[in-house]
Amino acid sequence: MEKKLKRISYFVLTVVILITGFLAFQLPKSTLNYNFEEFFPAQDEDTDFFFNHRTLFESDNDFILIAVERENGIFDQTFLNDVNSYVGELSALPNVQFTRDITNEKETFIYSGGMTGERPYIHLDSNQFIQDSLHIYKNKELVNTLVNAEGDGLTIFLRHEDFLSKKKGEQLVNDVKSVTQKYDFENVRMAGRTVGQLFYVDTMVTEMTTYVSMSILLVIVFLVISFRSLWGLMVPQIVIVGSMIWIVGFMAFIEKPISILLIVLPSIMFVVAMSDVIHLISKYLELLRAGHPKLEAIKIAFKEIGMATFLTSITTSIGFFSLLFVNVIPIQDFGLYTGIGVLMAFVLTYSTLPFLFYLTKVPAVGAKNGKNFWRPIMRKVFLITLRNRKIIPWIGIVVTLVFAYGASKIVVNNFIMDDVSTESTVKQDFDYFDSKFGGVRPFELAISLKDSTKSIWSLDRLKEIEKVENYLTNEYGVNVNLSLIQYISILHRASHAGNTDYFAIPDTKQDLNKYKRMLKIANQGKFIRTVLDSTEHTTRINGGVPDWGNLKATSENEKLNKYITQEGLDEHLNIQITGTAHLLDRNMSYMSSSLVEGLVFAILVVSLLMALLYKSLRMLIISIIPNVIPLIVIAGVMGYFGINLKITTAIVFTISFGIAIDDTIHFLSNFKLELKKGKSKLYAIKSTFMGTGKAIVLTSAILVGGFSMLLMSDFMGTYYMGLMICITLIVAVLSDLFILPLLLLYFYPDPNKKKLVEEIPGNSSTD
Repeated sequence: MEKKLKRISYFVLTVVILITGFLAFQLPKSTLNYNFEEFFPAQDEDTDFFFNHRTLFESDNDFILIAVERENGIFDQTFLNDVNSYVGELSALPNVQFTRDITNEKETFIYSGGMTGERPYIHLDSNQFIQDSLHIYKNKELVNTLVNAEGDGLTIFLRHEDFLSKKKGEQLVNDVKSVTQKYDFENVRMAGRTVGQLFYVDTMVTEMTTYVSMSILLVIVFLVISFRSLWGLMVPQIVIVGSMIWIVGFMAFIEKPISILLIVLPSIMFVVAMSDVIHLISKYLELLRAGHPKLEAIKIAFKEIGMATFLTSITTSIGFFSLLFVNVIPIQDFGLYTGIGVLMAFVLTYSTLPFLFYLTKVPAVGAKNGKNFWRPIMRKVFLITLRNRKIIPWIGIVVTLVFAYGASKIVVNNFIMDDVSTESTVKQDFDYFDSKFGGVRPFELAISLKDSTKSIWSLDRLKEIEKVENYLTNEYGVNVNLSLIQYISILHRASHAGNTDYFAIPDTKQDLNKYKRMLKIANQGKFIRTVLDSTEHTTRINGGVPDWGNLKATSENEKLNKYITQEGLDEHLNIQITGTAHLLDRNMSYMSSSLVEGLVFAILVVSLLMALLYKSLRMLIISIIPNVIPLIVIAGVMGYFGINLKITTAIVFTISFGIAIDDTIHFLSNFKLELKKGKSKLYAIKSTFMGTGKAIVLTSAILVGGFSMLLMSDFMGTYYMGLMICITLIVAVLSDLFILPLLLLYFYPDPNKKKLVEEIPGNSSTD
């Protein structure tokens, strides 16, 4: 029998080693992905419209903004000549389509005979900068676009090829930085999708390396503290490290890149696998200390802890799988692969540890009558719970109500650079453009004629579009960069000797037809290609706004739509807000309802599992209460401390519920086993508390330690995820130790029909 068991053990471990080796070989193939377009709503009409709109025009987000500052003012000959040379070098870089800046910008003028010409806004070979600056600031399309209102900074608009790969984008940003270093400018700032992408990818690589290293260190520390032996250190490591290798290697094998949300995957896998390991090893050692032979201890531990751990793995994975309800691909991927990883950790734990137990010697910490550090501590905590059994429920109710009120203050809002720390240079540069140059948040408005047989060049239609653009500029706060109305207005002003009173759509068809010919003949590629499609019934208004958040953007959009309706501008025109920023905002409206659906799904499925396990509606309610309290608490914390509900914070609720209920399941599973042994309800609670309590405290401490590493992240979303989950786990363990036993004591019937209430410490005949 012993030889057979050894053969089986070696066979199983060999298979596990081969699988682990194969998946470890896949790890170098892992790739990182930061494609923000994956955060657009999937299978959505607005998303489809945006992609169709983009094929007519161009991407609204493939550019780099470069700001050059000079404290004493930008209108200095040496400075402007340096900027001109600098821009010349930037224009020659690979993948750059064109650049715009004030030193190269030219003003169109029209001769009396109708001929057009151009002259520079800045005369670099003269000292007439006072006149040039006065003239520039009369032309409102230049202010906060190419020069800021204070006159101490100018910006260079660098348009690069659409959808640059990570490699090409990184090369372009590095080339720009190399060119910048040649010049002695006071300060140069950069912003744009490519700049943000490079920052995110570099930070992701750094943080993944950090999380893996810190997770390994955390595992070693906790194993040494918990088991104080070489056996207790080495045996669990095989499962814990193996779990991380399995899921990351599996993703590499199927060529699934790691996104910004999945960078926390190694940390989650370490702490989840550690939780499984701690429960099984703790029970195994407890049985050894009680005098059970090794093989018998393995069988009992596998049987008693195996089912509970299986259920906790299922519930935790359900918490992650519920994120599949969110109509956003990165969130779905995060939920799917993390949920799969949790199940892999369970499979690896229970296909490996029992055989490792069998093949290794009994550790010293498992010796019979060995010293048990935790037992007196858990006894004291249990007595505190019982002696304060009347006060604790009221404390729980008050705490729940206080935080429930705080939850009502939660605000749903998100910002484009919300996940970047305010201490980051990238974040500071983006904020600079928001405050000095109208913002880097793209704004895109698509306008088309309802009658597609008509031309956009109708004077009446252009006047209507002009009303929309004036509202955007004066009321909405859009800094318009590109529009048909703006170009026609510039030509109309030029035909009247630069008189700014004529910066508008002309009143006569004769003038309009003249400008139409000019736009089609001169600068055809710049104006017509990026403004009109071949049928000439569709146009766009492109610009930027500050990164003022989803809440304000939604409010401004509602006001815009109301204005369009009130003015009757939608009678002949289809006017639709689109663009990358708008689609990210749309995510928020989908996300709120989707996450509620996902959380309800997770609670219902977990409730069903508990009902099937205990065949008791009362036990179902008892099991859910301690795990709803932590969700209310973190919602209250978010409300009181002004932490916005957004993608990276909203997913915490489903994750937290799946993780927090694990300890409750272990407690109730052990409680059920104790009742089956014929113990009264009170002594079943006590035995469970003494035996499972230690594992609950240890695993919760490990989970808190693991997720607290996320507090070091430069991504604020990751930081808040770590913070909220840590708070959840702390509240959950307090609920399981102080509230769950009392719920069982008061509301669960004693199947052994022994009424021993009078035996509760602190009871008296007058109680």
